[in-house]
Amino acid sequence: MTAGLPEARERRVRTGGIELCVAELGDPDRPTVVLVHGYPDSKEVWSEVARGLAERFHVVLYDVRGCGRSTAPRPLRGGFTLEKLTDDFLAVADAVSPDRPVHLVGHDWGSVQSWEFATVRRTEGRIASFTSMSGPSLDHFGHWIKKRMARPTPGRAAQLLGQGAKSWYVYLLHTPALPELAWKGPLGKRWPSILQRVEKVPDGDYPTASLPTDAAHGAWLYRDNVRARLRRPRADAYAHCPVQLIVPTGDAFLSQRLYDDLDQWAPELVRRTLPAKHWVPRTRPDQLVAWIDEFVTAKEEGDPAKGVVATGPYADRFGGQLVLVTGAASGIGRATAFAFAEARARVVAVDRDAEGASRTAELARLIGAPEAWGEAVDVSDEAAMEKLADKVDAEYGPVDVLVNNAGIGLSGSFLDTTTEDWKKVLDVNLWGVIHGCRIFGGRMADRGQGGHIVNTASAAAFQPSRILPAYSTSKAAVLMLSECLRAELAGRGIGVTAICPGLVNTGITGTARFTGVSAEEEKRRQDKAARMYGKRNYPPEKVADAILRAVVRNQAVVPVTPEAHGARLLSRFTPRALRALARIEPPM
Repeated sequence: MTAGLPEARERRVRTGGIELCVAELGDPDRPTVVLVHGYPDSKEVWSEVARGLAERFHVVLYDVRGCGRSTAPRPLRGGFTLEKLTDDFLAVADAVSPDRPVHLVGHDWGSVQSWEFATVRRTEGRIASFTSMSGPSLDHFGHWIKKRMARPTPGRAAQLLGQGAKSWYVYLLHTPALPELAWKGPLGKRWPSILQRVEKVPDGDYPTASLPTDAAHGAWLYRDNVRARLRRPRADAYAHCPVQLIVPTGDAFLSQRLYDDLDQWAPELVRRTLPAKHWVPRTRPDQLVAWIDEFVTAKEEGDPAKGVVATGPYADRFGGQLVLVTGAASGIGRATAFAFAEARARVVAVDRDAEGASRTAELARLIGAPEAWGEAVDVSDEAAMEKLADKVDAEYGPVDVLVNNAGIGLSGSFLDTTTEDWKKVLDVNLWGVIHGCRIFGGRMADRGQGGHIVNTASAAAFQPSRILPAYSTSKAAVLMLSECLRAELAGRGIGVTAICPGLVNTGITGTARFTGVSAEEEKRRQDKAARMYGKRNYPPEKVADAILRAVVRNQAVVPVTPEAHGARLLSRFTPRALRALARIEPPM
């Protein structure tokens, strides 16, 4: 029985004098996805991913020779060459899918050896697609090194030194006997706690009890292959199948620059980036399942564009992710939904205006979102937000990015602002953000696979105002809430950003309320504000771009317009000047 996958069917596959332990899930009549594990793992590293993929595919996992419940070659030296690993893969593929090519997925050393499978002649026609993560081709790596040594510019030298530092463990694994002693001694005992502490790998059925032996045997993967291939990389290492590259941006062992030249080796290449560390099969299984599913399905349907063509600059980062945007019927919310749609994210557009939310979702699908839905919800209603979260989880899946954007405007002096006015502003601008952060952010944290929360504050959060006391207070509270939440959720891999737009040409000016004046005067002031914002003509699309960029960079506070930048600088360095400006009554 495979640990963590009691429902798996097991078989033994003989190849080259050893026996491989192979586990299968799902319907054998469906397309076959083969998952290849890395070092010092066994096939159990894939258990969560395998379970997610098994709903739609025939999923196959196997313990690489010398690992888990597969037997080890004798002698160990020379028994782990890429040529012999290729023999193993072909034996497994022939056993589990004799009549159809398989879709290959590799992590770490599973990806390193899978690059060999995807580029040698004898596997042509046996691989329908290849998804690579955290493991480059040794041949491509060798050419990468030679290219930078041939013309060692300062930038290229820095790349070589940077990757050289990240590869410290490779040198140690070439040391005779030392890795074996370490893994069978203190390192093997402490490895699970190291993964939990450093990589945030959740506790569970992984790693298995065979870890010390697996790691000791696996040292020969490096000894048998690394130096030989880096010195003499193959010149014909071209992928003969479509390739999906998933790059964890926080990988401690591999630089993202390693893949700069990959397009020349993989003509049909899709790139993805993931804000995560090295062990993504354990820390981000849901995202991997979504991307592998999309990529494999596109190949099976014969659609070369589906899941491949990036229609926006951030498609490699947000493609397939679920993004929920509140206040999405117009303005910044709608522009943000469209920007994520262009990046091929799935979008949930939320607004009190049901028709507007549905229209945003409809247009998002036309722009590029694989799926989009409109939901009518009042963000100030806690029970309604809880109900929305239940529906989203059940029907659309877990939210990866939450944008709390819904807001209303209110202008008028403090003494003219009634308790009811304060309640309306705080209910939407502050409590709406609190509900979103608590309900959806809490589910992100419980899920344990990271995420990002964006809260729309305002340039008004930086500066006092005699005519915007309620609005400015609500936005300043959103700013501080975001800073507090960012500190709390950082350890869970969840980023939090406060966006502070400034004067942006949206419909909020036409609906903003003015206290202490007649209905006629309120309408006049709304029209005047709308004209002023129209003349300023700063488009909401620029705010949307800033939001996507902030998520990618995990920025804390993002002023957007020049006046927002100015207000923030004044608040930090010359607050007395801001206070003096606040005393001036603007013409209304």
